[in-house]
Amino acid sequence: MGLVTGVDSIIGLIFLALKVLALGGAVYAIVHAVRQRPDAFTAVNKLTKPIWLGILVVAGLVLVVTSPVGLLGILAVVAVCVYLVDVRPRVDEIQSGPRW
Repeated sequence: MGLVTGVDSIIGLIFLALKVLALGGAVYAIVHAVRQRPDAFTAVNKLTKPIWLGILVVAGLVLVVTSPVGLLGILAVVAVCVYLVDVRPRVDEIQSGPRW
């Protein structure tokens, strides 16, 4: 019985770490999106700033109430990752101008 309890606590810690990481990413993405100019999103042919903020806030709320390894949690993590990997760099690039 002790081994099962140990494994359960390790799995619980892994899930907690995943949840904290996912929530941290969502908060970072929301803060980043809030601080950007609205025209930067449309300039790079992405969804508008309000739509992205809505997606990210809903994703953050989903991550607060569910596990990031459930179906809704995975969808929320994917939405945050799409913003961080695809949208954020392009919005940053368009606002910083040419680098030469």
